[in-house]
Amino acid sequence: MLDLILCHQTADFDALGAAVGLTRLKVGSKIVLAGGAHPGVRNFLALHRYELALIERRSVNPQEIRSLTIVDTQKRDRVGKTSQWLDLPQLEAIEVYDHHLDAETDIPATHTYIEPVGATTTLIVEQLQQHQIQLTLWEATVMALGIHVDTGSLTFDQTTPRDVRALAWLMEAGASLPSIREYSDQSLSPQLQVLLTTALEKLETSRIEGYVVGWVVLETEKFVPGLSGLTMRVLDLTEVNALFLVHQYYRREGGEKHFAIIGRSRIPQTNLNTIFTPLGGGGHSQAASATIQGITAEQILEELVAQLEAQIPLSLTARDLMSSPVRTIRPNTTIGEAQRILLRYGHSGLSVVNKADELVGIISRRDLDIALHHGFARAPVKGYMSQNLKTITPETPLPEIESLMVTYDVGRLPVLEEGQLVGIVTRTDVLRQRHPEGATPSQNGKLEPSESISIQTLKTAIPQAIWQFLERSAIASQARGWHLYVVGGAVRDLLLAQGGRAANGRSFLQDIDLVVDGFHNAADAGAGVELAKALQQEYPQARLEVHGAFQTAALLWHKDPILHSLAVDIATARTEFYPYPAANPEVEASSIRQDLYRRDFTINALALRLTAPHKGELLDFFGGILDLKSRQVRVLHANSFIEDPTRIYRAVRFAVRLGFTLEPQTEQYIRYAIESGVYDRLRLTHDKAPALTTRLKSELKYILETHYWKPALQLLSSLGALRCLHPQLKLTPQLWWQVRFLDRCLQRFDPNRRMIHWEMRLEALIASLPSEERAPVATHLQLSGETIERLKQLEKNRQRIAQSLSTDLRPSKIVMALRAYKLPTLVLLALKGSRTVRQQIWQYLTCWSQISAPLDGNDLKSLGYNPGPQFKEMLDALLWAKLDGAIADRSDAEVFLQKHYPVSQ
Repeated sequence: MLDLILCHQTADFDALGAAVGLTRLKVGSKIVLAGGAHPGVRNFLALHRYELALIERRSVNPQEIRSLTIVDTQKRDRVGKTSQWLDLPQLEAIEVYDHHLDAETDIPATHTYIEPVGATTTLIVEQLQQHQIQLTLWEATVMALGIHVDTGSLTFDQTTPRDVRALAWLMEAGASLPSIREYSDQSLSPQLQVLLTTALEKLETSRIEGYVVGWVVLETEKFVPGLSGLTMRVLDLTEVNALFLVHQYYRREGGEKHFAIIGRSRIPQTNLNTIFTPLGGGGHSQAASATIQGITAEQILEELVAQLEAQIPLSLTARDLMSSPVRTIRPNTTIGEAQRILLRYGHSGLSVVNKADELVGIISRRDLDIALHHGFARAPVKGYMSQNLKTITPETPLPEIESLMVTYDVGRLPVLEEGQLVGIVTRTDVLRQRHPEGATPSQNGKLEPSESISIQTLKTAIPQAIWQFLERSAIASQARGWHLYVVGGAVRDLLLAQGGRAANGRSFLQDIDLVVDGFHNAADAGAGVELAKALQQEYPQARLEVHGAFQTAALLWHKDPILHSLAVDIATARTEFYPYPAANPEVEASSIRQDLYRRDFTINALALRLTAPHKGELLDFFGGILDLKSRQVRVLHANSFIEDPTRIYRAVRFAVRLGFTLEPQTEQYIRYAIESGVYDRLRLTHDKAPALTTRLKSELKYILETHYWKPALQLLSSLGALRCLHPQLKLTPQLWWQVRFLDRCLQRFDPNRRMIHWEMRLEALIASLPSEERAPVATHLQLSGETIERLKQLEKNRQRIAQSLSTDLRPSKIVMALRAYKLPTLVLLALKGSRTVRQQIWQYLTCWSQISAPLDGNDLKSLGYNPGPQFKEMLDALLWAKLDGAIADRSDAEVFLQKHYPVSQ
């Protein structure tokens, strides 16, 4: 009985490679070519046919076929005359291996193996790896060719990491590189070279949304193989972004015209497969083909171009890409001052405008560096700026912008509207669109590249009441001509939740940050506050807080029946600058891009647009999505930790809370900032360093009040970050034991949390410092007065307790010494005392402090004692006696009193 593997008509290397691999998995099976082969495949088989398990179709007795396996297609008509075998009654199995997910199938398969990879061969290679099957040189070579050709040597959009790993395995198996090079890069035959010249002469084009779509009709008497290679050559030699090549020929003299159509596209978000499938053809999103008849070439092209045009997305324009407002200077600004402005705002160049705010030049960082190198710091920039400028309008499409940059080798293009400078597009802006690093979760829970999140996905992921609030916010923003974004942690946690990873430690979307970007509509710094006030009119139950210094407002709900406890911060998009390390930043209104640029980590520099026309657009300029996928915390700027040491604590908090790691370079930046000694110097030179005082205390509070404070504290210690509190603070083994013992005490003696547990943990850390340093550190962190006083008196109290408990260890003496102190002080004394003192304090808190005298004041009166100051002495004496075992019950107490305090007669 025969087990056959069928390749589709005009077999390519992917079909042949998959079939060859299956012959090793299905021992004894044979390959049948349905009809014809690509020129490269035909040339390969001319030399290596007998090394592969190939048989002719005509040599097959259909009655002997037991099973069929079809590779690289799901359509009956693609396997030619062998499709008749699919209906044989004796077939035990029909299997299909393919990688075209959106293809329709009409094959009655018993098993299908269809997965989203770049080549069908990859699916087979993975099974060969699992079974540890060794390949011959030519088996490995033809399979490697299959992956190379179908993925464009791993460059096509449909290429996946699985294809890369499969190809690497085939290379290790001995695939021949010279053969791969020879057969995957076929040079044009003399006939095709003539047709190439004709194609270039007859090529017609049209510009659609900034992209060039081309088409050409080639007529020959007979079918000419190899036109797919010619199509790619036309693409490479022209500025065409998509091409339809129609080959008109006759199968026999006097017969009807046939048309072989080949399509290639390099336009994002287009899918040629969906266009060619209704024609009986198919392929990939970037490459497809079909053969038809009974229609004219003009009709074919008109329909193909129309369908492609419908697929081409609206092109991004300069208005979508530009940064605004633009930082400008006057022509007489000095080189030195221009350099300081660049440093402050992190730009790579500055636009120069005259008194009428008309653009007159651009000066780059390189121009400034050269001028400074030659000592011209005081010279005006007008002598060094570039004046031969290329400019664009807000409506200039992205492809045209890219073309200008490449043609004239310029890195930034000013955007002018009615002669006024309204924005600037940089080379980086363009590259981000060509190589987007954003991603959204796919249905299988993995993060895949994407540019937006569907509104339906958002509605499903976000609680209904919150989604309604966000929609109302977006409507209010649009009414004012502004854009509105959800930014930061809410976007991060939304993506983690969609990707199947919980954002541990906090309720989902409990805190939301909104940013208003209204630069294009001349919104001022108060836009965020204005929006917050407008929303409070719709949500009067929310409390409004305004922070004018930072251009922010907050809407706060507490135990609301619908929104529960929700905090929404609303800010105007802004940029910031730190006048000195650890200072509060100075902020200015800016664009959403600048707002994200100022943030701490890539995973927090994400924005989700809520307003039309790009509702659901995900902004990720710094690779935050890839870092979410890699589960790492990466800082945006090399000097970030120098400017703000609290970011070290935030990095640790996010890493531990999310189960991430610190990106290696980020960890190096942290260690450098700490070892540089900048924080120690700041304590001496700046009385006001908020990032080392109030903001540092806030970060410590965030960490020390969470359930994950122990691993966070250990990570801070391993980085040396506790030095931000004091140069001598280290988490020694002794201190680590002390803070864990403190936690045990807090759980045992304060289950109702009357004490502030996070602050007690911080006190334990500070208490490890020299006695004279404790109170100053607590004061620097602006801790409570009670805490400062407790730390100030800690050493004196420790010595007093040690002395009191060293000579007399009777319980009464111990209680007498300890009961004057409050619980927080006793806990700290236990940490700092000797083992004996610690045991005595523990015994006091767990046992002796719960014991009371057998009699009270009323009992004394009933026994005939007159009330007065003596009562306290008598009751204390009874307590000491009971603690020391001298009395046990009421009767013992009465005897004790008669002996030591007889009733006056």
